[in-house]
Amino acid sequence: MKKFGFGTALLAAVLFTSLVSTPSFSNQTVLINENVPTSYTVKSGDTLWDISALFLQNPWMWPEIWHANQQIDNPHLIYPGDVITLVYVDGVPQLKVSRTREVKLSPEIRSLDRAEAISALPLDIIDTFLSRTRVTDDATLSAAPYVIGGSERRILVGMSDDFYARGDFIAKRLHYAIYRRGEPYVDADSGELLGIRAMDVGAARIKAVKDDVATLTVSRADGEIRINDRLLFGEERTLASTFYPRAPQSVISASVLNIEDGVRNAGALDVVAINRGDRDGLRAGDTLAIFKRGDLVKDRIASERIRLPDERIGLLMVFYTYEKMSFGLVMQADRQIDVGDILRNP
Repeated sequence: MKKFGFGTALLAAVLFTSLVSTPSFSNQTVLINENVPTSYTVKSGDTLWDISALFLQNPWMWPEIWHANQQIDNPHLIYPGDVITLVYVDGVPQLKVSRTREVKLSPEIRSLDRAEAISALPLDIIDTFLSRTRVTDDATLSAAPYVIGGSERRILVGMSDDFYARGDFIAKRLHYAIYRRGEPYVDADSGELLGIRAMDVGAARIKAVKDDVATLTVSRADGEIRINDRLLFGEERTLASTFYPRAPQSVISASVLNIEDGVRNAGALDVVAINRGDRDGLRAGDTLAIFKRGDLVKDRIASERIRLPDERIGLLMVFYTYEKMSFGLVMQADRQIDVGDILRNP
């Protein structure tokens, strides 16, 4: 069953890290919720999303009004006992944090234990939700070494099995990731080929190489390794240890290309591919609103067909970008998300 709604503590951590002083370049007005408290004391077990949503109608716009007190060395870390206060300066709302919790003092050092802070979103947490899908091109896949079979003429290979691959091994790398060619990512609007999906199926270590044939041992298998699977160097993704959600700097009009794990519908905390990337100004941390395209209906009075307004159904955060496309994490979903759904600035 798909999961809808807010991702509790995980999404709380994601969105609240936007309190960093990086501007969101949003033209939206920051809207304060009605009947908000003038101050709130952070409690153990609070989620960061809950705290930001307590004050703001659009929690990702926290940077617009965040003001960290100068005596706080690291405003990224919020602790139980800290007091967040809503104030107005020249009629403009500001949110301030005051550190009132007791800290241990000694002649040598005055410190706060990072482990006690309400967590941001470290990579080892978000990595649980990242797929091993890789975007590449036809030339790279076609030129890569390929599996020609297992020992004893087996055509399927599993964990710890030996197998043979043929190709260019002159780089003398010992470790390879094993990929299977997937469907192409094609922009439904322009017809442009944005990349080829390469699905990670395992990893292997070289045992020996003779001419253009290598003997390898499977060191990881996420299924059966087959003839014609391709060997590529492991992709070193430069993922930030913490993401800082914000509104994009440029106007983005995109759509959902693909939903990971081979399903057609997505919900909260699912990974989707979108048809915009680096060249369009997208960056990791950019948030996009998800819209369901309005239905085409018949106006019986005017005897014509009209399209109903698009309906906003969720929120997505981009976590990794390629030149022409990106991967995003669905953070909020009021309804199921489908391939072809629209993405715009929040």
